[in-house]
Amino acid sequence: MSEPEKEEKEDDSHPYRRPKDAATLILVDRSGSVPKVLVGKRHDKVIFMPGKFVFPGGRVDATDNKIPVAAEIPKGLEKKLIGGSPKIAPARARALAVAAIREACEETGLCLGRKVARMNGAAAKLTGEWKPFAEAGLLPDPSGLFLIARAITPPGRVRRFDTRFFTADASSIAHRVEGVVHADAELVELVWVELGSLSLADLHQMTKMVLRELDKRLALGPLSHAAEVPFFHFYGGKMQRDVI
Repeated sequence: MSEPEKEEKEDDSHPYRRPKDAATLILVDRSGSVPKVLVGKRHDKVIFMPGKFVFPGGRVDATDNKIPVAAEIPKGLEKKLIGGSPKIAPARARALAVAAIREACEETGLCLGRKVARMNGAAAKLTGEWKPFAEAGLLPDPSGLFLIARAITPPGRVRRFDTRFFTADASSIAHRVEGVVHADAELVELVWVELGSLSLADLHQMTKMVLRELDKRLALGPLSHAAEVPFFHFYGGKMQRDVI
């Protein structure tokens, strides 16, 4: 599922629904003078957002916290993920980071992982969407992820998500699954687009706000878990911007 927060209708008349935890991954290529982000173009015949560019993302699965990883998430990232309200446990923070990696591989064929000396039976647990990791001898590696923003869909929408927007460097891509993106798939094309490009002007407003935050973070040099992370949520019908 691509970009969970973009699946919301503008109709705000629906009953209250508790937001579902979700994760979005923005891959960044900083090899050039202007950073580029990876976007996927949706099929023209899909009902929702046909032909639009999106980032991979989706809901956290119940099994995401049980997946073996090459390295645990850094404590600095964990601290940011459990910040804001409602609070979550460290185990849920780990699941969010792992979900971002799973969704990226499932939708784009790009897998963020690392080869380990001994799998010690871990491959048997990498089934379903995780099978490409096992076949490549990799374990997913969330240690290179950074949190850029957190945003909760406004109340009253038909679907609500509590989305964490992660970023990772393109150098974290350890394996590519061929044939995931094609003319009849949900995503028909992958494109590296410069930050600030007009190609990104048609994205969801919240996603554009997150990209501006990412641009500011990248301009400061190497990413740091100590940096402030915006938390967008709604209270009294108005969007609030807190800092984690």
